[in-house]
Amino acid sequence: MRTLAIDIGGTHVKILAEGEKTPIKIDSGSFMTPEIMTASVLKAAERWKYDRIAIGYPGPVANDTPVLDPHNLGTGWVDFSYETSFGKPVRMLNDAAMQALGSYHGGRLLFLGLGTGLGSAMVIEGIVQPLEVAHLPYKKGRTYEDYVGLRGLQRLGKKKWQRTTYEVIELLHAALRTDSVVLGGGQAKLLKKLPRHIQLGSNDNAFRGGFKLWKDSDSSRLR
Repeated sequence: MRTLAIDIGGTHVKILAEGEKTPIKIDSGSFMTPEIMTASVLKAAERWKYDRIAIGYPGPVANDTPVLDPHNLGTGWVDFSYETSFGKPVRMLNDAAMQALGSYHGGRLLFLGLGTGLGSAMVIEGIVQPLEVAHLPYKKGRTYEDYVGLRGLQRLGKKKWQRTTYEVIELLHAALRTDSVVLGGGQAKLLKKLPRHIQLGSNDNAFRGGFKLWKDSDSSRLR
């Protein structure tokens, strides 16, 4: 059984099927609805063979279903029938949690996705737990996402954004008592000279997490 992993982001939807070497990127943004996403993925992956689908979704998920529409995409995600549209079995997990699962190698791990927004998840003893840190208040009436997401980078400039992001990472690392932190997302590469307990994650980790979501015998505990 081969899995097609879909990582939905505010800038791109990235897909990869098991056995394939090169992911495909699909432009995303405020226009992206679930109808457009599924149609775009089916067309992009039409030459690939796969039997099931794993979706990393940029928002809270319960029982393989979105709880809220994403902040950076279009609407209609909550009541959409993904299995009907894809014609395949679908498992869905918060996108940061899927990347965390693919990044995990033991202990207490915190994953932070520094992209259009701020994704967050923890893995403790192999059990992944999505977090909702992004929209918690941080400073001056703004949220964590307002400081370390794309809007923060644009507002603060690169150097101040870097200092602020380091502060936020260390704050969350200390508060959550994690052994290590893995950073993903498009802005993570802007951070240099990371401490030993902070690592840059691979772009492939989301896909690894999607494949593992189906293969793990305890996957029902990962939602």
